[in-house]
Amino acid sequence: MNRAPSTPEAARRLRVAFAGTPEFAARALGAILEAGYPVPLVLTQPDRPAGRGMKLQASPVKQLALRSQLSVLQPQGLRLEGRYGDQAALAHEALRDAEAEVLVVAAYGLILPPSVLTLPRLGCVNIHASLLPRWRGAAPIQRAIEAGDAQTGITLMQMDAGLDTGDMLMAQAMAIGPADTAVTLHDKLADLGAALVVKGLDALERGELQPRPQPEAGVTYAAKIAKDEARLQWTQPAQRLERQVRAFTPWPGTQFSLPDGTVVKVGAAEALQEHPQSGSPGQVLRSGPEGLDVCCGEGVLRITKLQKPGGTMQPVAQWRQSAPDLTGKMLT
Repeated sequence: MNRAPSTPEAARRLRVAFAGTPEFAARALGAILEAGYPVPLVLTQPDRPAGRGMKLQASPVKQLALRSQLSVLQPQGLRLEGRYGDQAALAHEALRDAEAEVLVVAAYGLILPPSVLTLPRLGCVNIHASLLPRWRGAAPIQRAIEAGDAQTGITLMQMDAGLDTGDMLMAQAMAIGPADTAVTLHDKLADLGAALVVKGLDALERGELQPRPQPEAGVTYAAKIAKDEARLQWTQPAQRLERQVRAFTPWPGTQFSLPDGTVVKVGAAEALQEHPQSGSPGQVLRSGPEGLDVCCGEGVLRITKLQKPGGTMQPVAQWRQSAPDLTGKMLT
């Protein structure tokens, strides 16, 4: 990633501190750098164990920041009075020394206390992956798919002390495709957020951003995804289960149990519009190369990819070669 050019014009650009952790945030940081904004400081989460060897791994934001020769801090907390008060104090001092005029935040993972929100002259701007006030909170991408929303988008928000309650600065909508999973929608929104934050910073630099309060109507909360949401409940409508599979791919995934108790993970599924057969919820109506057709509370869900414990995700046509015929059997 190229660093901002050292020209007189670049020197006049807003100084932008950045706080973020995953790939969603790294794309935004990359776009800010490409646009020529100086980034004097990057905050990101501490390195975490990852992979089979559980070795410490730097976040995507840290990796990009180091490649770009940016200053990086990884405090475990930002509250001066909290458990990590010493680390927070160092982060506060670094933000003051960086003389950043605005702090851009994207999927950082730490709560910013008022003492941080007021440090930059122009405050803190959050890149949020929904059209606020819908889906405030931790998992807006997954919850939008799960709920069957036709569209989502990116909102640039002036951060305050509430949970995604700040004034809106800029927003752009995007359709959710019928085959979108949390992975594909994440990538689309990451690209949209990267483009929009540059437009927002350009407008902020020109003094053209007009904050507007979020409407009181239409507020919903995107609760954090829990592992126990992975189980498919066959009494639910097939369309809802299809959305659940798409929303929870890749994590925590969705699963069910075979008649022998083996827990199987679902990789892909589709709700069938019409199916001539009917049965009890959880009953396999047909097991063919196209998939497992399972009766639901309403309609039929065709499971097209499966994974047994210790195995790899594979199409049902391949899985059936070493599996018994499940036609007529009950899944739980």
